[in-house]
Amino acid sequence: MSEYIFKLPDLGEGTVESEIGEWFIHVGDLVNEEDTVGTMMTDKAAVELNSPVTGRVVKLAGEPGDIIPVGAALVVFETDADAPVEEASADEDTVVAAVLPEPAEAAAEAPTETPRNGAPAIGSRIVTSPAIRRRAKEVGVDLAAVPGTGPGGRILRVDFDRYVEQSGRPAPAPAPAPAAAAATTKEIKVIGLRRMIADRLSASKREIPHFAYVEEIDITELDALRKHLNESRDAANRLTLLPFLGMALIRAIREFPQCNATYDKDRNVILQHGAVHLGVATQTPDGLKVPVVRHAESRALDALASEIRRVSTAARDGSATREELSGSTITITSLGKLGGIVSTPVINMPEVGIIGVNKAVQRPMVVDGQIAVRLMMNLSSSFDHRFVDGYDAAAMIQRIREMLEHPATIFIDA
Repeated sequence: MSEYIFKLPDLGEGTVESEIGEWFIHVGDLVNEEDTVGTMMTDKAAVELNSPVTGRVVKLAGEPGDIIPVGAALVVFETDADAPVEEASADEDTVVAAVLPEPAEAAAEAPTETPRNGAPAIGSRIVTSPAIRRRAKEVGVDLAAVPGTGPGGRILRVDFDRYVEQSGRPAPAPAPAPAAAAATTKEIKVIGLRRMIADRLSASKREIPHFAYVEEIDITELDALRKHLNESRDAANRLTLLPFLGMALIRAIREFPQCNATYDKDRNVILQHGAVHLGVATQTPDGLKVPVVRHAESRALDALASEIRRVSTAARDGSATREELSGSTITITSLGKLGGIVSTPVINMPEVGIIGVNKAVQRPMVVDGQIAVRLMMNLSSSFDHRFVDGYDAAAMIQRIREMLEHPATIFIDA
């Protein structure tokens, strides 16, 4: 018998240390080569690590939430090989990137790929998100029996839900009665994605002097155009207000390039970007993530809407890559029907601006001296006051308002 030391590999993006997200193994478990042993957290994603050998687990580096430096021993295996102690390599076969959350809402588009024929062989690597692995443990589902329809047989949320429904698994236990619930205190350790969100938001509010600006917009004509365009579309491809706002924002940025920028605090340099890499804040069970529509400035309305749907769905179902969750230059955030009247969005560092969409409601308004019912919506924005003057921020939002209130101008080059 010999020991094999699996050391934490370099996970990219200049990572020097990483947080243990979740273990899928325990001391004493027999693990096959390529089995997923756990996840490690980077700034953007949970990275699944696969065992480089077959052996029994002798030691784990720590508990979820512990920080491990790159190159430190992560898992010690007892193997049958007579080889000396080795270090696991960080090749692509050992490290598999997987973004944490599954969809926050039902209604992901139906997969188009053909499901796998039967379950994978025992010991083969099951590709899915950590959130689905946790749900499988909670309801006692063997993921090896779940057909996956995602890329490479990946088990998506819709696959898991379908399997649970068809297998007749019992529903989760009902919530405790109010009296029992009141007497219960649940301790939740802040680790993984939630810790990263907490750290980033704290840093954003601590380091950035936020300048907030809210503007009321009459979107009656815009909504009429949206509904007209949707008449000939199927439900999966219908337009929301978001791509129209994205188009207007892209046009406005041409006049206010200082708002499409990121701040490199290490070099004390503002990077003003020619390309618009549009961040789309997306809610998930594990927290807010920001998938990115790259080169949004080069996309027409339909292409922009399609890409917003694609990256948002990928963030929810756990198929987004780390590259799809980084590199945004300005972000749009929306709470949809929960948008309220006004919000104060927190800037997505290192960007210098964020646009928040609030709820659209019908209200009586005075139009040409007459009272009329109009569909009104507020845009709530925040800017880094160190680098974006209040006048410029307000002027850019006013330019967006003009285009949204006269939607034909969104598509007409000056």
